[in-house]
Amino acid sequence: MATGILLINLGTPDEPSRAAVYRYLKQFLLDPRVIDINPFARNLLVRGIIVPFRSGQSAKLYKELWTEKGSPLKYHGVSLRKQVQQLLGNEYVVELAMRYQSPSIESAIEKLMQAKVSKIKVFPMFPQYASASTGSAHQEVMRVLSGLQIIPELEFINSYPTWQPMIDLFVANSRKYDLAQYDHFLFSYHGLPQRQLRKADTFNHCLKCADCCKTLTPVNQFCYSAQCHATTRVIVDQMGLKPEQYTICFQSRLGRDPWVQPYTAQVLEELAKSGTKRILVFCPAFTADCLETTVEVSIEYHEAFLKMGGEQLDLVESLNDSPAWAEALAKRLR
Repeated sequence: MATGILLINLGTPDEPSRAAVYRYLKQFLLDPRVIDINPFARNLLVRGIIVPFRSGQSAKLYKELWTEKGSPLKYHGVSLRKQVQQLLGNEYVVELAMRYQSPSIESAIEKLMQAKVSKIKVFPMFPQYASASTGSAHQEVMRVLSGLQIIPELEFINSYPTWQPMIDLFVANSRKYDLAQYDHFLFSYHGLPQRQLRKADTFNHCLKCADCCKTLTPVNQFCYSAQCHATTRVIVDQMGLKPEQYTICFQSRLGRDPWVQPYTAQVLEELAKSGTKRILVFCPAFTADCLETTVEVSIEYHEAFLKMGGEQLDLVESLNDSPAWAEALAKRLR
């Protein structure tokens, strides 16, 4: 009997039109794990303010991202699924799903059940755990399966922030550049509101001191920020970087509430003022390049840094659909 593999990424609009982006943003931002406020306020905020006003601008950004093959997040995912399926063979059935839009988690699970799998392994494409990403994806899997009469054996992968094969690939991608030419290295992760870190803390540990995230312990083992620091620590150790050579920061802030700090935009400004000219950016929260890496970092932050007096800002590409990434996934899933 076959084992089902469900690879889950966050999602992408079906096309770079305002209507498609509107649908995507609405589904994404109405998720109570993403905007975790009371339902009435969330609906009012998302339906009445954020989506109507942001969908047009976001559609322009997605047009910059789009290629002849479509959205990188999706076409890399499709290619990766095919490679992993080929590597695993007939004893496995591999499906790709997006938490938001298509292919949906529900449709992917339906395909796995039709293939008569005896077990499903759920692998989120988010190395660091966050309620708004991995937690939401896992919850949706459980919601779909709870409506079935027969629920197969399930295995959820929670997170893998220091998984060595992944670390090796990010380091290998960085070595495509002449590392000696850079003045500083940025590790920019997707941001989260600080309140979400606190809500996930059951040990009264979160944000109690300035360095509470610097070491991964049983107390903060599922903290998103602590896992981001752990990922960075393993990468910089392997690269031989000194503490003064790199900074951990967080991007994609939305709203006025305090988010995980320091903010990437502010760090860039401070580096430019200090005379830093050449920066190499890692985004290890993303296993596939997307709007946050290709547009936000490679275009927006790059242009902003040049205006502030910088000379060069480059992005280390993500793992995408590289054969080495497919092989690492297949080995772990097997």
